[in-house]
Amino acid sequence: MPPADSAGSGWLVFTALTVVCWGLYGIFLHKGQALMGDPEQGRMKAFLVVGAAYLLVAVIGPLVMLVTQKANWHFTGAGVTWSLIAGAVGAVGAFGVLLAFGAKGSPAVVMSVIFAGAPVVNALVAIGMTDSWSRVRWPFVLGILMAASGAWMVSYFKPAPPPHPPASAAVVASPTVQR
Repeated sequence: MPPADSAGSGWLVFTALTVVCWGLYGIFLHKGQALMGDPEQGRMKAFLVVGAAYLLVAVIGPLVMLVTQKANWHFTGAGVTWSLIAGAVGAVGAFGVLLAFGAKGSPAVVMSVIFAGAPVVNALVAIGMTDSWSRVRWPFVLGILMAASGAWMVSYFKPAPPPHPPASAAVVASPTVQR
């Protein structure tokens, strides 16, 4: 259980929402690219649609909230710069997920490695940005080693893909396309 803080535990609900959504992201993205019906450009088409979803959720949603809450429209240069950097690394990371799928990585393995590695990167960069290296304790180091071990185990012991049906069964089971 995370340490208690003075803000209460309401943040856990939103954290759980993010865990569920990001846990589903890779699976749904892989399914979307596969269902594009375009082995060469399906990934880019799926990524384009993901961008449209970001427009709806990450641009229109906050605009509506800012307008309805009568927010001021002052943006600082530093805030805009770091937010643009965050958006860029998020988008590049999503693009990396698609490239990993294109290189025959399975969603279960790709996303497990990402979600084991990302917290390690996050923790190390946050410590570096706050110059907190002297406050690192052994359980933190153990946690990083465990995350790395977990990522390795998921990659090494990944489930084998299901066997392909015989070619004759695949022809019989495929739906007829009408033009």
